[in-house]
Amino acid sequence: MTRVLLTGFEPFGGESVNPSWQAAELVAAAPPDGLAVTAVQLPCVFGESLTALRAAVERVRPELVLCLGQAGGRTGVTVERVAVNVDDARIPDNAGAQPIDEPVVPGGPAAYFSSLPVKACVAAMRSAGVPAALSNTAGTFVCNHVAYGLGHLLATELPGVRGGFVHVPWAPSQVPDGSAPSVPVDLVATGLRALLSAAASTRDDLRVTEGATH
Repeated sequence: MTRVLLTGFEPFGGESVNPSWQAAELVAAAPPDGLAVTAVQLPCVFGESLTALRAAVERVRPELVLCLGQAGGRTGVTVERVAVNVDDARIPDNAGAQPIDEPVVPGGPAAYFSSLPVKACVAAMRSAGVPAALSNTAGTFVCNHVAYGLGHLLATELPGVRGGFVHVPWAPSQVPDGSAPSVPVDLVATGLRALLSAAASTRDDLRVTEGATH
């Protein structure tokens, strides 16, 4: 069995739910064959989220780590290619902090690439009938904070562990008037199961076009 740590966030920004956590719970309750998945909820708070992530890694001792976050407005599940070393918060986090142009890790590299086979992960989700894409920006809020913090932790302390970050769209309940894109949480969970299976079995990523012009 491959040990997997799957994290999602608590609600933020006035929302009552966070589909990243809802999807994580569904996957942990019915994981893919061959994977032992532990779901952990992270606080949507700069600093505290990385403390909670480290504690979860130390407890679970995973071979794969997949952190999830909400990206309202996106049309599908998006696998993040890169996280950057900057916190620049458009809104306060759940503790009221709003850092501007501060490093996630002082003195750390400018960025970390995901160590998951990101294009294979996207392809696996599409094959499962789930809208998916590769993303080249995880933003500069707590999601990127965790994505970068995870990359730094793996690179500096756990080089044998692979991990990455994925954004999920709003759930239909968050946009009941249909004014913005949404994807049912159970469909997101289906995609995440396919993604995790691909990540666990694939070392060399697909060489296919997933680039963007802007």
